[in-house]
Amino acid sequence: MKLSVIVPVYNMAADGKLNYCMDSLVKQTIEDYEILAVNDASTDRSLEILREYERKYPRKVKVITYAQNKRQGGAKNEGLKAARGRWVGFIDSDDWVTPDFYEKLIRKGEETGADLVGCDYNLVTEHTYEVGKVVQNNTIDQIGVLDEERHKKLLLRMGSMVVKIYRRNVIAENGLDFPEGIFYEDNCAGPLWSLYFTRFEKVEEPLYYYYQHPVSTVHHITEDRCRDRMKAAKLLYDQCKERGFLQPFEKEIEYRFTELYYVNTLFSYMSGTERPKPSFVRKMGEGVRKRFPDFQWNPYYLEYTGKEEQRLICLQQRWNLGFYLWYRFKLLVRKHRAAGTGEGKR
Repeated sequence: MKLSVIVPVYNMAADGKLNYCMDSLVKQTIEDYEILAVNDASTDRSLEILREYERKYPRKVKVITYAQNKRQGGAKNEGLKAARGRWVGFIDSDDWVTPDFYEKLIRKGEETGADLVGCDYNLVTEHTYEVGKVVQNNTIDQIGVLDEERHKKLLLRMGSMVVKIYRRNVIAENGLDFPEGIFYEDNCAGPLWSLYFTRFEKVEEPLYYYYQHPVSTVHHITEDRCRDRMKAAKLLYDQCKERGFLQPFEKEIEYRFTELYYVNTLFSYMSGTERPKPSFVRKMGEGVRKRFPDFQWNPYYLEYTGKEEQRLICLQQRWNLGFYLWYRFKLLVRKHRAAGTGEGKR
């Protein structure tokens, strides 16, 4: 079989989201592929919808279901266990792809001998095949035979996992899977997986449609979700250590841990939650310092972290309460300014 597409599904029945995703998959222009729709203990009509597609397209759609929610990582792992294709792809069940998405990526892989192939994606707010805001998912200096320098670049900026396809033998032979029971599982799996592939190629088209809506993971920030991102960072570090990657990629892993565990989580928590806790902010700062006491001198941190963010992080590391009060004050001022200009009413 040429391809296995794994679709983790949890409560996506509303507003036609799941139907739109599945319709895009059953209409792919390639032949000899399977759609593994994994119902992650949904409590709405998602399973019923998936069964309808399984009845209508028995040669294409296989439904996997279970009673206990495992989050997306667990659902993807169940799909990997059942996958038979030479290539494996993942898609979020509220997104969709062009009809030739998988055909183009597989053709690129077969023509070049790549074992990892990707493309760009669109950001859209409604169900449409019109091109929205295009996001470049990977850069030209990451493409080609993955020598040490390209591996470093992919480790630092793997990009989205759903806009790529993967040779399944690489996944199977190296025991690759996803963390279960947490959000942000790709933040651990993506960088780690990238170290095992030997050639990365890209189709320079936005073939994937990323649907933005208020309840998606990236738009809904809670303390529990921040804890999950911190867990993903720790799992990434632990896996890299266990698999012998710490020495050749020491600075890259240090930065990825710092970014996931601390920098991104710190600012998203402070700005995205209604009542952030100073004690939780302190825990973040202590956690990164315990693992990497000199993280602020990492060359990637100095290059990629904004100067204002570096100043605020320096403040948080020296005086947690001062950082907390200053950042809250900044957000309050920004909110009042937005209200004064009418932006807050949009």
